[in-house]
Amino acid sequence: MLSVVIIAWNEEKNLPRAISSARRLADEIVVVVDEASTDKTLETAKKLKCQVFTHAHTGIVEPMRNFSLSKARGDWILLLDADEEIPAVLAEKIKQIVKKPDADYYRLPRKNIIFDKWIKSSHWWPDYVYRLFKKGSVTWDDTIHSIPFTRGIGADLPAEENLALIHHHYDSISQYVDKLNRYTDYQMTVVLERGYNFNWVDLWHKPFAEFINQFFARRGYADGIHGLALAGLQGFSELVLYLKLWQHSQFISGDILPTSFEEEIANSKSQWRWWLYQSRIETSFWPLTWWWKLLRKLGI
Repeated sequence: MLSVVIIAWNEEKNLPRAISSARRLADEIVVVVDEASTDKTLETAKKLKCQVFTHAHTGIVEPMRNFSLSKARGDWILLLDADEEIPAVLAEKIKQIVKKPDADYYRLPRKNIIFDKWIKSSHWWPDYVYRLFKKGSVTWDDTIHSIPFTRGIGADLPAEENLALIHHHYDSISQYVDKLNRYTDYQMTVVLERGYNFNWVDLWHKPFAEFINQFFARRGYADGIHGLALAGLQGFSELVLYLKLWQHSQFISGDILPTSFEEEIANSKSQWRWWLYQSRIETSFWPLTWWWKLLRKLGI
């Protein structure tokens, strides 16, 4: 028996699509609705004749996942977010796996649609997620974006588009910023629990480092304007996080002279230059690759 379990918070719009795709393979569909939902998510789930439960609002999805697993009756579970859907080819593949499994849990590739585009760079593809498993083989820690605990043998489905969950991730900048605001509230508590003390340098260094990581190190530039926008938003998320940590320190004051930035700016320029050359190396052919490597080494 296969249970498809869906977590939902203010997902009145997306939930019917997720449930419709789940009916391709599910023996039962369990929907767990966040009690803080303010739209008709709960009514929609009941109207579509699912097994429906509610869970207290926690701000993150992981506690709801563990709760939802306890409500599923199937010996196999497919975990689905309300803004995801299961394409037909993947549904058939999952049915085959459940009938004749060669592992206890499976990671599925996920196709992220962000601002109307499939994002293939950075960490967005193949974005493997633990979603198909025998009951009891996968559980989550109650922390944001935690890697689950697993038991038994694991396997990955091939990173092919027709075998990937479709994730309708962000429709608008407002949606992204709204989620960013919630996540940074939670991240602030985690950072504080680790004993963090505010340092004004982090307001510069952390956002810049995140932008460099997303746009250059993870090759966000390969997605053009979308990649630039996402790298900028992820850098902005770091800025908001450390501004909230500054707020937590009672807006501690202090003098900052232009000369105080000299070392940070010099370091940032050095990083920028290194990654700029690296991107040229990755997108060029020999002998240009050799030339860019030489210039980078010389620091020109």
